[in-house]
Amino acid sequence: MRSRWSYIAWICVFGLGAFRTFCIPDNEVNLLDSRSVIGDLGWVAYPKNGWEEIGEVDENYAPIHTYQVCKVMEHNQNNWLQTDLILNQGAQRVFVELKFTLRDCNSLPGGLGTCKETFNVYYYETNDEERRNIRESQYTKIDTIAADESFTELDLGDRVLKLNTEVRDLGPLTKKGFYLAFQDLGACIALVSVRVFYKKCPFVVRNLALFPDTITGPDSSQLLEVSGTCVNNSVADELPRMHCSAEGEWLVPIGRCMCQAGHEEVNGSCQVCKPGFYRSALQTKSCSKCPPRSFTKVEASTSCQCEQGYFRTESDPTNMACTKPPSAPRNAISNVNETSVFLEWSAPEETGGRKDVRYNIVCSKINTDSGQYEPCGSHARYLPQRTGLKNTSIMVMDLLAHTNYTFEVEAVNGVSELTAPLRQYVSLNVTTNQAAPSPITVVKKGKTAKNSIAVSWQEPDRPNGIILEYEIKYFEKDQETSYTIIKSKETDVLVDGLKPSSAYIFQIRARTSAGYGGFSRPLLSLPGCSIKEMSAGKWLLEKGKPCCIKSNTALLFHRRCGYSKAKQDPDEEKMHFHNGHTVRTYIDPHTYEDPNQAVHEFAKEIDVSCITIERVIGAGEFGEVCSGLLRLPGKREIPVAIKTLKAGYTEKQRRDFLGEASIMGQFEHPNIIHLKGVVTKSKPVMIITEYMENGSLDTFLKICICFSKIFLYIFLFSIKIHLVNSNLVCKVSDFGLSRVLEDDPEAAYTTRGGKIPIRWTAPEAIAYRKFTSASDVWSYGIVMWEVMSYGERPYWEMSNQDVIKAVEENYRLPGPMDCPTALYHLMMDCWQKDRNSRPKFEEIVSLLDKLIRNPSSLKGLVNPSNRVSNLLVEHGSPEGCVFRSVEEWLEAIKMGRYTELFMESGYTSLEVVTQMTLEDLRRVGVTLAGHQKKILNSIQEMRVQMMNATMPI
Repeated sequence: MRSRWSYIAWICVFGLGAFRTFCIPDNEVNLLDSRSVIGDLGWVAYPKNGWEEIGEVDENYAPIHTYQVCKVMEHNQNNWLQTDLILNQGAQRVFVELKFTLRDCNSLPGGLGTCKETFNVYYYETNDEERRNIRESQYTKIDTIAADESFTELDLGDRVLKLNTEVRDLGPLTKKGFYLAFQDLGACIALVSVRVFYKKCPFVVRNLALFPDTITGPDSSQLLEVSGTCVNNSVADELPRMHCSAEGEWLVPIGRCMCQAGHEEVNGSCQVCKPGFYRSALQTKSCSKCPPRSFTKVEASTSCQCEQGYFRTESDPTNMACTKPPSAPRNAISNVNETSVFLEWSAPEETGGRKDVRYNIVCSKINTDSGQYEPCGSHARYLPQRTGLKNTSIMVMDLLAHTNYTFEVEAVNGVSELTAPLRQYVSLNVTTNQAAPSPITVVKKGKTAKNSIAVSWQEPDRPNGIILEYEIKYFEKDQETSYTIIKSKETDVLVDGLKPSSAYIFQIRARTSAGYGGFSRPLLSLPGCSIKEMSAGKWLLEKGKPCCIKSNTALLFHRRCGYSKAKQDPDEEKMHFHNGHTVRTYIDPHTYEDPNQAVHEFAKEIDVSCITIERVIGAGEFGEVCSGLLRLPGKREIPVAIKTLKAGYTEKQRRDFLGEASIMGQFEHPNIIHLKGVVTKSKPVMIITEYMENGSLDTFLKICICFSKIFLYIFLFSIKIHLVNSNLVCKVSDFGLSRVLEDDPEAAYTTRGGKIPIRWTAPEAIAYRKFTSASDVWSYGIVMWEVMSYGERPYWEMSNQDVIKAVEENYRLPGPMDCPTALYHLMMDCWQKDRNSRPKFEEIVSLLDKLIRNPSSLKGLVNPSNRVSNLLVEHGSPEGCVFRSVEEWLEAIKMGRYTELFMESGYTSLEVVTQMTLEDLRRVGVTLAGHQKKILNSIQEMRVQMMNATMPI
């Protein structure tokens, strides 16, 4: 028997040399390793003559502890070996690694009947560290262990034995510690080593976050989510996370930390930026060298300080070099032309290192009384603008004659305001010449008799001297070559000897010692109708000429008012409305911090005691719409419309409500509803406007279907309208207050930007909220269809969504009953999907004018084919064209050589060109008499066309 033990000892000492050399992975923590014990293991064997501890040394003379048993020749073996208590240190799942050798039973003579080639492993959990007497029945079996490699007696001679290694896991563990037990039932075995360990995910730094040692979970398929901690001087919007697997591996990293500004990532940590370097943004990883003209002398800098005399704006990126203001403009020159001055200069020699150099003009004039310089005031006009100039030239117009002016041309860039009050400018002193008076802008007709008309006017805005006399020019409409001129020293005149029922055009100009000014815009008037009839517009067109009739209809031609939507394309951003040479800039009331300031600047405050509310006539977006009476001190009582702000309003609703009044108060136009005033000092807050007796146009048309088609065509001239007054004059009313005139949930479609009327809105405005003149043309086409349908609802009972889908699929409204083909083709042109293919309003007005003057063109009615035509204007001669620009007009009349001169002199729009006189042409630089005559003739033709299309009858 002893010889068998010798075999096993020999195996341990000589066959398994150097087995103590091992390396534990960093994701494993040993709870027990029999190889590392110096003294006896002290495990308990039962019975005592079963398992036996053998102490040997390996080839390096290091002690080896093994437990061996080999009672294969004896029957009914049941030998137990129990370890000391193993504390699990918080682990819920542990592993047991066994290294052992086992004798092949076939190599043992006579041992086949009782010999085994397996042994069993058990464990017992406990919280009692003192208990060691454990009954066999209290153990829990882990597994039966079999050897992959067993040895024979021959193997002992060859020394080729191999060590068996088996690993088993147990868990979940719920108590403080456990015992392991090994059961032998008759095998010849040597237990060389026992290692008990658990797995962890080891400490790691990843994505600048610290992840601590983390013991794996009790389940072999479980992933534990672990939050990391950002390393010093780093931050994270979302705390980084990783997942610890059951095998002790970090998986699925989420998020990361970023070094704080002034620090950079180096080898997994955040280090400070050195002096001369900075880091401002978390998006950049490393510190950057200070840009030119800047420095930093401390560590951890987030930005660099500009050198003295150099600056950086808040909007400049931190990696941009510090800059300075530009030097003064150079080589400034001036060219005086009567009361206009053309200034030109060269760019500064030093731009300060920036590309955003702009120029401002400061104008001063001599006060004739005090002899001191004072600001030029609002009378001076700057083309293209006074401040923020990109070009190095400007035209200053409408100055006073014989006046000394000083112009300072200032160069600025993005940092100039940081150096105030230092300014870099060049100064020029000029004296204006004598000039003719400016055109008369206000002409009115007075009492009208059968053969006479009274006409009055106001003095020019800029007389430029003493008015010596006025010249009144008049002629029958379409007979401009045969005209009559009378002169007057007063500002009114009675013109008699006129033909009854013939339309006349009047123009007035003033004369000073410097000559005549430009003629006023044409005034069209008709003798034979009373003033009341004239105001009601009781007209018909018969054979192309107007005549007075006795009917209760009103015709009012459309006059353009260049008011635009607040949200438009950048090219149409500025809003203004014209009156002769005068350009009044529209001011958005929403730019005021205080809505009360805006509304009181543009609207009159009315005492509530002056208002009598009679009845409710509708509902607006902010409250009720009522009719009532307004009696101001010293004036007669008049009917008014009263729009009230509903109770419980929000501050935004009040701001929007007053904002609409601020918009309305800026317009004075016969086709725009007149604002009487506001009530803001008592409740309810009110907006008072003129009363439109006949209500909305669509309702009015449904009632008055007796109108002939010719009336409807002329209605279209003034169609940017919503309401009709007692004289049948159409007026704009919708400034946001009358969006909902009836309780109709389909009236508007709500989008992210607010409510829009789907049935009248172009598809690109619905999809992208892109409002332009082209989208206004689409809406005009829908209103044309409404008018010709006598107020029919567009798209009838279709829902908003159905309308949107149908229009996208190229469905268009069919032609109204008895609608002329030419007019329906115009509607279809307005509804082109490509907004650039739609006609301009000038083209629409021109075509409507031609249709009305040629009744035969209205005979053809819409046919079933709904053919679409894009031909809106004739393109044969300049007389039939609608020009889109000054350049196009000059090219058409073969005078394109003067385009640049017109642009430089400020004549950049056709409306301004139509006011030019012979003196203006000479100032521009047109010196040839033949060219002057040709251009003036063309200008006169354009005046007549504009007068025909835009002036009220």
